[in-house]
Amino acid sequence: MPLSATAAMAAAMTVLVAAAVPGAAASAGTSPEAPTSGAPTSDLPGSAAPVPEAPLPEADLSHHGYVSFSNGHIAIRIRSENLGPSDVTASTVRLRFSAPLAVTQELPYDCLRSGKATVLCETGGLRAGGGARQTALDLQPAGGPDEVIVRLDTVWSGGVRDTDPKNDVHQVLAPATGDAYAF
Repeated sequence: MPLSATAAMAAAMTVLVAAAVPGAAASAGTSPEAPTSGAPTSDLPGSAAPVPEAPLPEADLSHHGYVSFSNGHIAIRIRSENLGPSDVTASTVRLRFSAPLAVTQELPYDCLRSGKATVLCETGGLRAGGGARQTALDLQPAGGPDEVIVRLDTVWSGGVRDTDPKNDVHQVLAPATGDAYAF
């Protein structure tokens, strides 16, 4: 499944929507703490109790793999899986590099550039406790550095709450030795 513009920008949109909600509440004459869903509040005369929001489904996304750097190429292998309990329709992994990437890069079908030193890759659907999805990248940094730092995290989780975000956030230092460094 290709990484859609909607999926790639989901994190930015979440911030924009969250920032817009308090302003909307203030312009409607309510306090920022008041629900903004349009449901009546119990502190107004003759109004019903607020309707609670449905909790987000929970999942545990996990990304592991390795990074190696030699002969001007950064090889990255990522194994993404969902430990459950809910399925994830799709998620997006962000890879940030300490050095800018060469302008011309051939990326896998489900990945795209998001700046000079950032790549986003969609994992596709991840069933709870199901099989893992593999992502393989071969990238070239610009300027011929002697080492790169790769930062990996989940930038979009398909509308689920990650119960253990520590296992999908990694930082790896890869010197240009060709050795594989696990994360």
